[in-house]
Amino acid sequence: MRTSMGRVLLGMLLLVPLAALAQDTAPAAAFEANVPLRALTHGPKAHWFGYYDKLQFDPRGRYVLGAELDFEGRKPAAEDVIRLGMIDLEDGDKWIPLAESRAWSWQQGCMLQWLPGSASEVIFNDRQGDHYVAIIRDVFTGASRVLPKAIYAVSPDAKQAVGINFARLDDTRPGYGYKGVIDPYAEDPHPAGDGIYVMDLNTGDWRQIISVAQIAALPQEAKTAGKHWFNHLLFNPDGSRFIFLHRAFPEPGKKGMRVTRLFTASPDGAKLCCLNDHGMTSHFIWRNPKQLLAWSKEPSGTHFHLYDDLTEKVEAVGASQLGHDGHCTYSPDGTWILTDGYPDKNGFQPLMLFRPSDGKLVHLGRFFHPKVPDNEFRCDLHPKWSRDGRFVCMDSMHEGQRQIFLLDVGGVTHAGS
Repeated sequence: MRTSMGRVLLGMLLLVPLAALAQDTAPAAAFEANVPLRALTHGPKAHWFGYYDKLQFDPRGRYVLGAELDFEGRKPAAEDVIRLGMIDLEDGDKWIPLAESRAWSWQQGCMLQWLPGSASEVIFNDRQGDHYVAIIRDVFTGASRVLPKAIYAVSPDAKQAVGINFARLDDTRPGYGYKGVIDPYAEDPHPAGDGIYVMDLNTGDWRQIISVAQIAALPQEAKTAGKHWFNHLLFNPDGSRFIFLHRAFPEPGKKGMRVTRLFTASPDGAKLCCLNDHGMTSHFIWRNPKQLLAWSKEPSGTHFHLYDDLTEKVEAVGASQLGHDGHCTYSPDGTWILTDGYPDKNGFQPLMLFRPSDGKLVHLGRFFHPKVPDNEFRCDLHPKWSRDGRFVCMDSMHEGQRQIFLLDVGGVTHAGS
């Protein structure tokens, strides 16, 4: 429904005809938005941002980062280039071109994000020749500098970043790694020369801090005789610790079902702590420097769990309200948990807010996801907060094509009740 308010969709429930639910493309009423919703990008090109744990909004809340591409529904090739830009929310959602990248994936893009503490600099991954790099660029002057390694997560003070072998990740988890670079450790199930590295963002100096072999050698509940790798790194709010997932296939030469352990460590690789060794940890977020929330399997069940880092303390969160995995983040004031979900049997993706203090659950909407030829090409909502907690940005295909949308959640988060 379009109104005189331009690109703002009023928060009204839209009834979806049952016949439309079986379609592979978006039905006429493909979503219900319970808060104001606005399309920030439009076709014919596809647009998206990627993962949920990156800074998409600038500190002022005027600019929103994104990527643009001419195709959808196939694997990236080494020569495929995405165009990076920012959307000016105060100038008719104008798309402002910024750069290009040759190191990207459908799920996480090229790790494009605002550099913490900066109102003008962004960082993203690219490929130069036979190696991946990271680039820091000023969005207003165009000044840029190249760092020798790709980044996965940036510290809150923007002084360092951690990264992994993205070529290995592309082989073990399509949709997350990058094309165009040969993995020298491809045939080694748990190489000592490969792992997590830390890089100084000022000098570019880097060093490996944790090896795949080191973690693979630690005793583990499940059988992991196949290929091992790392994924999903994230610093805590004060930069003193970071999370990473250790994953492996149970059988040599076979892919498919994976076994996952959740670890934390200091930025120098010391003080390793395994918080979950029960085979499954999925999405997570830091609540504060000492606690983190994760969708995981524990002896008591599979729920969102709150872990106290460097201890054995763990408790379920929203077990009766949040019944499925989702890309979870805390609001800037720590009051709300924002999360989404994968498509249900009718193809609808949920988006919701949950307040742990009193168990309040607010449904923000349901968004239709058309069928795709490969799960790698899916478009998760990956919701991201604005810095003031009044808005949420998401990627969605509910209009039939991957685009970026803005939701006004201020009526919920700033309602005072």
